[in-house]
Amino acid sequence: MRARSVVVVLYEGVQSLDVTGPVEVFAGAGAAAGQPGAYRVTTASLGGGPVRGCSGLRLLPDADLADVGPVHTLLVPGGEGAERPDGALVARIRELAGRAERVMSVCTGAFPLAEAGLLAGRRATTHWAYCEALARRFPDVEVDPDPIHVRDGHIATSAGVTAGIDLALALVEEDLGRDAALLIARHLVVFLRRPGNQAQFSTQLAAQVAARQPLREVQRWIVEHPEADLSVEALAGRSALSPRHFARAFAAEVGVTPGRYVEGVRLEAARRLLEDTDDGIEEIARSCGYGTPEAMRRAFVRALAAPPTEYRRRFRPSPAGGH
Repeated sequence: MRARSVVVVLYEGVQSLDVTGPVEVFAGAGAAAGQPGAYRVTTASLGGGPVRGCSGLRLLPDADLADVGPVHTLLVPGGEGAERPDGALVARIRELAGRAERVMSVCTGAFPLAEAGLLAGRRATTHWAYCEALARRFPDVEVDPDPIHVRDGHIATSAGVTAGIDLALALVEEDLGRDAALLIARHLVVFLRRPGNQAQFSTQLAAQVAARQPLREVQRWIVEHPEADLSVEALAGRSALSPRHFARAFAAEVGVTPGRYVEGVRLEAARRLLEDTDDGIEEIARSCGYGTPEAMRRAFVRALAAPPTEYRRRFRPSPAGGH
C-alpha cells in the first residue's frame, strides 16, 4: 500500500500541540492497524528553517515548503502566527492545497485557509474564541462556532487545540477503519468518542457560573440530580425565589435559561452513560430525567442528529482486546 503523505505546515508562532497531537495520531495509526507506513508525515516551513512556537518551543522542519512533493493531506495548525499570516505562506498553502486530496486545519489554522480563499462558500469552524473574528474578516465563510470539527468537501476544519486530535482520528477512521482509530486512540489515552458535531464545551463550561450563592447551588444540584424535578418552580423553591424572579436571575447570571441549562446537563449525562456503561436505553432515560426513551430519542436527534442507539454504536469504544 502506498503511504499517504501528510504535510504539516510550520511557521513562526505556531501552536506546538496543534502540530504534535495530529502528528502522533497519523504516525501511530499505521502500526496500530498493522499497516506500518500507512502515513508519511513531513513537517515543512518556508525556506526549511527552524521556527519557534508560541510557547517558545523550537521546531526543526523536515523540508522547505517549496520542495514538498505529492500531498495527500495538508495540515495547517493554528497559533499566534496564523491570525495574520505571511503572504508567501498563504500563497504556498494555496498552491499545496490545490493538489492535495484533502486539507485540514486545527484551531486558528482556519485563518490561513480563509486568507487563501479555500473556505469561500464553505462551512468551517475554529477555536470558539476566534469564531467571531473569522466570520467578521471572511464573510464568505459560513462559520459554525459549535462543533469540534467540520467537514465540507475535501476541507476539514477543527476547533481549539485538542480538537485536532479528534479530527485526525476521524480521518484515520475514514482511511484505515474504526478499529485502527480506536487502537491509536487507546495508545494515546484519548477516547474515540467525540462526534464532529459535539459542542466545543460541556454545558458547565459553556455556561457562566452564577454570581449569587443560591443560584450556584442550584447549578450544582442540577448537575448532580438530572433525574429530579428540574422545573422552574422546583428550582425556584430551592433558591428561595419566586419562579419569575428565579428564571430572570438565572438567565441573567448564567447566560442561558434554566430550561436550556437543564436540557444540556441531561444530554451530557445521558451521553456519558451511553459511552461508559451497559445500562439500557430505558434505564438511562429514567436516570437522566427524560422519563421515556422516546423523549430522550427526540433530544438526541435534535442536538446530535443521531438517536441514542446509533450514538452508542458509533461513539462507544469497543471492549479492550476487541477489534
